[in-house]
Amino acid sequence: MIMPLTSTRISPDWPCQVKTPGSYDWERSAVKWLRELVPARYAGYPALIRHPVLLARHAQIQVQQEIRVARTALQTARTELPVLGLPESVIEHTIKLYAAEVLQLQHIARSVRAVSAALATRGTAR
Repeated sequence: MIMPLTSTRISPDWPCQVKTPGSYDWERSAVKWLRELVPARYAGYPALIRHPVLLARHAQIQVQQEIRVARTALQTARTELPVLGLPESVIEHTIKLYAAEVLQLQHIARSVRAVSAALATRGTAR
């Protein structure tokens, strides 16, 4: 018998480090992945660990801030880096690095949203 697809279909942005929602231990894998996205000192806050949806919310905020930082670094690189006496080749490499980082962080943000939605769905299904 073929089982119909459910709402647990995985988004293309689903992080490979997190197990499929509904599978054994998926929430633990989500918490582990989310903890890597926030500063290490947050691992000591029991509320964030006991409530994965709260951890996911904080990870979303954290990643959004990192996107802002990377964008600022990218937007100011051409004017601020030459003042530091850096060679043009280093400046160009740094600009490419910042641009790649913005794209990577945007992907991570989409992944966090996907995990957050799955955790929130799990929370309302209880």
